Amino acid sequence: MARLGTDAARDLADIRRALPAASVTADAAFGARLAAHFPALHGLFRRLYGDRPDALEALTGVIADAGASWAARPADLKAADARREQDTGWYLSNGMLGGVCYVDRYAGDLEGVRAKIPEFVELGLTYLHLMPLFAVPEGNSDGGYAVTSYRAVAPHLGTIDDLQQLATELRANGISLVLDFIFNHTASNHEWAERAVSGDPAYEDFYLIFPDRTMPDAYERTVREIFPDDHPGSFVQLPDGRWIWATFHSFQWDLNYANPAVFRAMAGEMLFLANLGVDVLRMDAVAFIWKRLGTPCESLPEAHLLLQAFNAVLRIAAPSLLFKSEAIVHPDEVVEYISLGECQLSYNPLQMALTWEALATRDPRMLRQALERRHALPDGCAWVNYVRGHDDIGWTFADEDAAEFGIDGFDHRRFLNAFYVDRFPGSFARGVPFQENPRTGDARVAGTTASLAGIEAGDPHGVDRVLLAHAIALSTGGIPLIYLGDEVAQQNDYSYVDDPALADDSRWVNRPHYPAEAYARRHDPSTPEGAVYAGLRRLVQVRRSTPELAGGRLVPFDAKHPTVLGYQRPGGADAAASADTTVVLCLANVGDAPAAVDALTLSGFGPEAHELLTDRRITLERGIVLEPCHVAWLRVRTADAPPRF
Repeated sequence: MARLGTDAARDLADIRRALPAASVTADAAFGARLAAHFPALHGLFRRLYGDRPDALEALTGVIADAGASWAARPADLKAADARREQDTGWYLSNGMLGGVCYVDRYAGDLEGVRAKIPEFVELGLTYLHLMPLFAVPEGNSDGGYAVTSYRAVAPHLGTIDDLQQLATELRANGISLVLDFIFNHTASNHEWAERAVSGDPAYEDFYLIFPDRTMPDAYERTVREIFPDDHPGSFVQLPDGRWIWATFHSFQWDLNYANPAVFRAMAGEMLFLANLGVDVLRMDAVAFIWKRLGTPCESLPEAHLLLQAFNAVLRIAAPSLLFKSEAIVHPDEVVEYISLGECQLSYNPLQMALTWEALATRDPRMLRQALERRHALPDGCAWVNYVRGHDDIGWTFADEDAAEFGIDGFDHRRFLNAFYVDRFPGSFARGVPFQENPRTGDARVAGTTASLAGIEAGDPHGVDRVLLAHAIALSTGGIPLIYLGDEVAQQNDYSYVDDPALADDSRWVNRPHYPAEAYARRHDPSTPEGAVYAGLRRLVQVRRSTPELAGGRLVPFDAKHPTVLGYQRPGGADAAASADTTVVLCLANVGDAPAAVDALTLSGFGPEAHELLTDRRITLERGIVLEPCHVAWLRVRTADAPPRF
């Protein structure tokens, strides 16, 4: 068997000779991209698999699959590729707005999602993330994150043809489709898993299976438990006595990416989804995808090499598809996954958590610190900023960051957990603990935005907190993401406890069914539902008409007030390079009392400002007063810039 060589051009020539001529030479665009990206892919394969005799065979298969995928790629998707290759920063636009939902709970099935496209357009969505919708085992599937097939939709949601038709209709309405790609593991009943356990030589190395406890014990000396309530350690025992790696639930078996055949197989699944019309893949559990004895098996260098290699394959055969990182790790590690060659988009869990921290403490210092130190990304990359997601809220701040303010990280997390599950005097929140450990006090928090912000409790500032939290997500740069239903103040759904399949997972409290009654009230501003909806639509409309809010550049601003968060949005690099420019100064009062930002603090700007949300001209010569839990977006002049109001 031929080995992978050191010369990329020579190996590419060998690969071309091994394939049918038409598969790689008939299309000039494919050939050009293959020539451009193969050297990087080849180098990554050498680093990952260079010592394996089957590496060249696997790489040959990857290129063959990419060629076949490009040949089958629909013409409208090839046209979208061409447009986005010219507009590489399309996702950095201030017109971007994301929504996320479970298909069944929000719309019943994929046809139901299609029926709601007019509502998406009304809200202003340009990006729709549908939570896991692939075929899964019966019963517990970890909310869809145990995949039986990446090429079949769960039957109760529809068919793969329905998914393709939905993608097409969304695209026609200016909405990009985002799907989860669960690529650390498959379900235990996936065809690959069943063939591996049965001893099929083509698949037995697709997973990490050991005959006894020798190697599992060795790995578990340095690997942490993720779901100890489900099973101890990182391995589960098979009926025949062998042990298989299962980082998460016992029915989710980790793939063995040290086998290049696994890389080829998963690249093929990505290409299949790309050709359905998927625009963004949320790369699930990216930190766990490579294992090495004697390490924590998290965030290893090879995990990054794998993402880069998958990117290279997609640039060849589906160049407009993007990756979004889901890495709930130390803040310093989150950013390591974000680059044009790895994950162009990433969730921003630190900003999400610290927004809630600021609302509980009425103190924005930790959030301001995060914006100063941990907001900047490589050019062309973007955060996905969200107020809350489908999961729980974990307090992901770094203890060393908290210590700078004299805050003990352990004690502060316990306070935040107590506050958000209504165990702290005066709390406005009505969250539910998730995976609470009475012995250690460790827990996370589940709840909808409305319930966490005080609307469920009847707090007078509840609506304003919902809008304030979303205003921060909408104005700090990147793609703002709304959990659909939160725009109409949906509250916790406690009925999950009556469903045996859900009762042990309190995260279902913040995954309500479509709140039809709330949507029916969305145009009545006298209701919380209507007030939130009107406020969010105003925020979205103003953002869309404000070019300074495009991109991700952010300049910190010290408002000199203990409850006011401040930052400037200068727009793109061209605007930042000009002395004669305007910026948008964003101010957010997280306190329960009015907050005055004095004239001296604002003296670096011109004397007049345009408050964008209320569309009124104001003078800064006497400062500005922010009402409790309110925000202001001020277009202000810097230096000697001429007025632009």
